[in-house]
Amino acid sequence: MSEQHFVKNIEFSAPLSLVDLVEYQEGQVISRTFAQSKSLSLTLFAFHEGEGLSTHTAAGDAFVQILDGEASVNIGGKEVQVGTGQIVVMPANIPHSLHANTRFKMLLTVIKGAD
Repeated sequence: MSEQHFVKNIEFSAPLSLVDLVEYQEGQVISRTFAQSKSLSLTLFAFHEGEGLSTHTAAGDAFVQILDGEASVNIGGKEVQVGTGQIVVMPANIPHSLHANTRFKMLLTVIKGAD
């Protein structure tokens, strides 16, 4: 009987430092996906300074937790600054973008309604 796992790309049953699970790389955005389903995605990102994500929308609410560094987040034309230890929620279907003011790491959880 095989076990079913919903989380991937991470060691099970071991204490881990989330911020250390993805490394900065010059001029790049690095990601590591831990879960992906119709209703939830969980991805860890590392953004080098000056990098970002261009304006886009998501079908679910995007909950961003900043683990290290600082970023500018534009949500529906409103610019907000977030830093280590802070969170920001980007509502579903509202255009948003991210820009790394310094290099930064974030955990992104996108939550969609059940169909």
